[in-house]
Amino acid sequence: MNTNLFPRLVFALLMLSTAALAAEGLPLVVVKPHAVDLTFPAESLVEAVQQATVGAQVAGRVLEVKADAGQSVRKGELLMRIDAREAEEAARAAEAQYANAKVNYERTKNLVAQKFMSSATLDKARADFDSAGANRAAAGASQSHASIVSPMNGIVARRHAEMGDMATPGKPLFTIYEPGGLRVTASVPQYRLQDMRRVTTARVEFPELGKWVAATAVKLLPTADATTHVSQVRVSLPEVPEATPGMFARVHFVIGQAEKLTVPAAAVLRRGEVAAVYVQTADGRLSLRQLRLGDAVGQGEIEVLAGLVAGDQVVTDPVKAGIQMKAGK
Repeated sequence: MNTNLFPRLVFALLMLSTAALAAEGLPLVVVKPHAVDLTFPAESLVEAVQQATVGAQVAGRVLEVKADAGQSVRKGELLMRIDAREAEEAARAAEAQYANAKVNYERTKNLVAQKFMSSATLDKARADFDSAGANRAAAGASQSHASIVSPMNGIVARRHAEMGDMATPGKPLFTIYEPGGLRVTASVPQYRLQDMRRVTTARVEFPELGKWVAATAVKLLPTADATTHVSQVRVSLPEVPEATPGMFARVHFVIGQAEKLTVPAAAVLRRGEVAAVYVQTADGRLSLRQLRLGDAVGQGEIEVLAGLVAGDQVVTDPVKAGIQMKAGK
């Protein structure tokens, strides 16, 4: 026998049989045509609206680490200390240079007033004094950069350095994001752009969390990638405590509505290419009914093209229905 036909034969036989015992305690839904949203899905990634990468601005070894990934931090809170003895020495040298330039400028000013030196000499002394002041301020700022503080209230997404590592200017040390502001960015192919220009609402599905949320805003960016010919769409999210940047999500963009006969996706049993649902008959018995399905619509629903009629009672928990049906044989 052709093994590809076996699932179909099994389902065909089951469709002709009913449970000997009446179904008890099973969750049911009465199917009927109703207005559902027509959507098209797009895979996306969660990202933070406000995110900052804190980097080192001075060279030195990491002496102390005060924060780690997952920790909540406040703006201005100390995250890390870097050994900045080199910066301290540079600050002392700049301070000494500034003091010397100041004394030289005051001396030159007095000598020019007494006509012992030219005004050009005074101009040079003044320039040296200003330059030394700027160097002192820069050296002082570099010294303060040895203490790494949080630039915002948020959560540490990642720590890029360990205690004892060598920090260099520009090296990332922490990535911090604000958890209250998250969005997802989806890539939409070019042939969908005409539909996207009319889209104002969307629902975001988090498959791993088993959760759906309604988007607060949908924005199509006005550029397309020259290589892939896709455009990015940014979808703003309400507060979703379980979501974190980098998490996978699926956006369902709503492009219209239509009357359709549907069943919950969770009620459908699949064996290869065959799909079926358990239906409770008028006398309370169970029957396994094969379906021809269309596209996913609404929120967790599938369009039924054939196999059900309005008024049929479909069991939404096929596992319990299968157990009862087997026990009744």
